[in-house]
Amino acid sequence: MSIMRTALPLVLLTGVLTGCAGLQKTDWPTCAAVGGVTGAAIGATESSAYAGYGALLIGGMAGAYCWVHGDGDEDGDGVPDSRDKCPGTPKGVQVDANGCPPAPVAAVVEEVVVVKEETIVIRDVHFQFDSAKLTAADKTKLDTIATRLKQEAPTAQLRVSGHTDSVGKDAYNQKLSEKRAHSVTDYLIGSGVPRSNFVSVTGAGESHPVADNKTAEGRALNRRTEIQINR
Repeated sequence: MSIMRTALPLVLLTGVLTGCAGLQKTDWPTCAAVGGVTGAAIGATESSAYAGYGALLIGGMAGAYCWVHGDGDEDGDGVPDSRDKCPGTPKGVQVDANGCPPAPVAAVVEEVVVVKEETIVIRDVHFQFDSAKLTAADKTKLDTIATRLKQEAPTAQLRVSGHTDSVGKDAYNQKLSEKRAHSVTDYLIGSGVPRSNFVSVTGAGESHPVADNKTAEGRALNRRTEIQINR
């Protein structure tokens, strides 16, 4: 019985101090309270008169032990110093479980891709029959193209080429394609597109078909004017 009375206080005291070692410094009131209860229990093993002294003595020891050996939080970020991998974090900065500010999210910069070369194909400019003269409908269509081209940088280079279907002689179609290319170019310049942007105006005749000349639909596709834009 005497062994139990001697060993029990030691076991209880060791348990309290071991538990306090895992707490933070700011938890000393909790440690002191638990120590006080334990001290009272230890004192009571001797007599009821010793319960108060035991509570005061052991409670004070436990609180002091917790303050000295407890885990601190020097920068006040809520992460104990033993786990804080970024000590000294400024007040008010949000931190992760390791006490470090989250890595900044990299700003996404959208890259503007400039198309170096583009070709505008004009197929619904039909000219007057067997002529390079523009119709009213042709001019309306070219007004839209002119608005677009005027938005290009002054350094943009424009190459205009006229194309025909295979109906008629090669030499005739060649001349007709050249006249139509110049007719389109002259109208665009008159609509405000800088003359300096045009670096070439040529006719390809029927030499570069994009569809079958044996069908009406194919021949309509081959009768076209192309404007190549080099930026």
